[in-house]
Amino acid sequence: MRIIAGQWRGRRIAAPPGKDVRPTRDRVREAWMSIVQPYLVGAEVVDLFAGSGALGLEALSRGASVAHLVERHAKTFAVLQENVQTLGAGSAAVLHRQDAYTFLRGSAPAQFDVAFADPPYGGEDAKKLAALWLDKPFARLLGIEHDSHQVLEGCSDVRKYGTSAISFFRQEDL
Repeated sequence: MRIIAGQWRGRRIAAPPGKDVRPTRDRVREAWMSIVQPYLVGAEVVDLFAGSGALGLEALSRGASVAHLVERHAKTFAVLQENVQTLGAGSAAVLHRQDAYTFLRGSAPAQFDVAFADPPYGGEDAKKLAALWLDKPFARLLGIEHDSHQVLEGCSDVRKYGTSAISFFRQEDL
């Protein structure tokens, strides 16, 4: 995997090992970042279910001031730490080894400018996260990647990329 644009453009980062890991494809990540770019400069962002950290690190590369990277799995978290070091992200990348929901309900700042979420496909995490945001918006803009056949209630802006989709939730739409 590589960082697509910004200060770390073209730099490679590692993907976590295993068959259960499904990193966001470059084409999908590029489209996602193009959509959120107006919100990124100087932004405080969160990458939930961070995995490699590609989304949060891409946001930092494109001008976000801080990225909170939230990942609960130990082996994946080790890869995330390696990627932050590889890029020299320093204190701009704040690592949290915990469950995304625990983070949002407890130690998260009051609100983020942009939230990225790429939960595992096949479960209810995408729906659960959307419901949590609709109840109490934790970001001005939330993007959730999910299976393109899945519908997230309360979302009117869905972009499909083959078998993947990104649903966008904006505070101004509430």
